[in-house]
Amino acid sequence: MVTQIAAPEPLGTTLLDELRAAVTGAVLDPGDPEWDVARLPWNRLVDQRPLALVVAADAGDVAATVRWAVRNGVTVSAQPNGHGASAALDGTVVVRTAALDDIWVDADARVARVGAGVKWGDLQTALDGTGLTALIGSNPDVTVVGYSLSGGLSWFSRAYGPGAASIRAAEVVDATGALRWVRSDDPADADLLWALRGGGGEFALVTALELELHPAPRIYGGLLGYPAEAAAPVLRAFLEVTRSAPEELTAWFTLMHLPDAPFIPAELRGQSLAVVTATYLGDAEAGERLLAPLRAAGPVLRDTFRAVAPGEVGLLAEEPVDPVPAVLAGTRLHGFDDDAAAELLRVAGAGSGTPLLQVQLRHVGGALARERVPAAAGTADEPYLLTGLTIVPSPDLAPLVSAALDQLFTTFAPWSTGTAPLTFLDRDESIRRAYPAATVDRLRAVKAAVDPAGTFRGNRPVDA
Repeated sequence: MVTQIAAPEPLGTTLLDELRAAVTGAVLDPGDPEWDVARLPWNRLVDQRPLALVVAADAGDVAATVRWAVRNGVTVSAQPNGHGASAALDGTVVVRTAALDDIWVDADARVARVGAGVKWGDLQTALDGTGLTALIGSNPDVTVVGYSLSGGLSWFSRAYGPGAASIRAAEVVDATGALRWVRSDDPADADLLWALRGGGGEFALVTALELELHPAPRIYGGLLGYPAEAAAPVLRAFLEVTRSAPEELTAWFTLMHLPDAPFIPAELRGQSLAVVTATYLGDAEAGERLLAPLRAAGPVLRDTFRAVAPGEVGLLAEEPVDPVPAVLAGTRLHGFDDDAAAELLRVAGAGSGTPLLQVQLRHVGGALARERVPAAAGTADEPYLLTGLTIVPSPDLAPLVSAALDQLFTTFAPWSTGTAPLTFLDRDESIRRAYPAATVDRLRAVKAAVDPAGTFRGNRPVDA
């Protein structure tokens, strides 16, 4: 567990006035009437307590904020729209970069350039009709920059690797307050670019990324929903499909216990289901051949499979985009046999009494096991990722949920590597659970070299 950093004294009026004079965007502090709402992250379960918020109008505001922070010995953190929050950002000045929303696409060169506030849904929509995709995850509301800096597990990572490996260059404000580009063709920036590719927000404030785009002339995807009593045969079919799946196919199996909530389709509210969600980089006919064992596994209550444009990929998992109080955690699995299947149904199936909204088995591996470019995100050859997710309507229920996650991961200890992708750490877990010791040591060395005063703090500090 990460030790929460004690918050320093509140910023005085003189410092705040100096900061307000330096930027054109808004500066909010605990004395503002809207503070208690403005400081909240997307995950409402995290009671985030920064010293102040800078709502940057442009990259110049980000640079001015960093220069002010350097002069005054203040720590700053970037948080475009609130995703990925942790207690590590307490006691910092949080820079909101949602206004940095420019998108530039060169389809011929297969390159996109996005500002730090660009959300995945917007970038993917800009790629409609190009025959290309970026490495989007499961939610269109997450920012491209925050996701990519944290590794980025995509629907298409089995074919093209982690999102971090697609970073070609980054526009950053460095620890001197200079706004500049970090590029792969500059040997002096090799270590910094390596760290930005998956090491998080500890090394600079990123204002834009240049990303490699990938071929996707056709995409087929959707979900199949089954009654809870079909979970066992559906899981068997899922394992059959994934054990021989081409890298173009990515599938997830989910045991889901749906609340009676507005973001759930009306006909499914309050039900327990088995769900398979998948994407295929190819046409519908080939995709259906691969999915045939799943269609035969049980009665299908809901079927959303269709040919989709890049801009629709983020909608396939039907995840909520509005802020919620939630807990998400995961662990990589080195295998998944019949005993593991039985345990999954026992601890998370219908009748298990689990308070978790969903327990999900993701098929990973493929290109994730191969290094495309030097990146802190590294490689991962484990075939499956097990995750638990739930919405926590009251903080009083957090211990119950935490205990359920502990039980889930204890049950799967015989199959678990004990590691997880950076974006599947929760409950203030250390980056050391995401990366090998040698990677963490190198990240710390890069941090010491590029930010010796500790001006920047990410949501997963490398020294925790």
